[in-house]
Amino acid sequence: MNILQWISPEFLITTGYVGLFAVIFAESGLFFGFFFPGDSLLLTAGLLASHAESGLDIKILVPLLFVAAVLGDNVGYWFGFKAGPRIFNRENSLLFRRKNLLAAKDFYERHGGKTIVLARFMPFIRTFAPIVAGAAEMEYRRFFGFNLLGGFLWAGCVTLIGYTLGNVVPGIDKYFTPIVLLVIFISVLPTAIHLWRSERHEIMAALRRRFSRADVEAK
Repeated sequence: MNILQWISPEFLITTGYVGLFAVIFAESGLFFGFFFPGDSLLLTAGLLASHAESGLDIKILVPLLFVAAVLGDNVGYWFGFKAGPRIFNRENSLLFRRKNLLAAKDFYERHGGKTIVLARFMPFIRTFAPIVAGAAEMEYRRFFGFNLLGGFLWAGCVTLIGYTLGNVVPGIDKYFTPIVLLVIFISVLPTAIHLWRSERHEIMAALRRRFSRADVEAK
């Protein structure tokens, strides 16, 4: 299933509140949740809630997704707290990518507690940030405060933005795909910039090797 199918109106209407809760919960703190399109899903859910025929009520949707985001981060935090530093030496697997965890660790070391809020708007980083906070033994009360704020700004506000757009822009559902692609681009951009700054030398070296190999094969 590709990313547009995950956040298509048909898929969200079919899975309903249970599916939305599960995806936001998983992306907020479970290792395998890093590939879920959370930002786009929240926006699409809000757009659908602006149409009564979708069966989604914004009064239920916003608190439900807020709770899912906060609970997911809590699970991630306690997993990191219990697992401790040894998780940073864990081998890659189908549902775990060590480089994403290390990227979140680097982000946490540079931004401290506010990482829990900022990471909400950064794919991959948002899944691993609470795990890193737990492993770093961040004070739970402090973590929980940032968690509540981040959950509200992300799960609550992004969903409400989608709902508002659906009510004030006539026929916006006709432009579903371009809007989703734009949201994906904007949400991925900060992570892409971070990766380019930290690994640009390795990326350029890999590209040079690839082009050199292509030239040799062409000859």
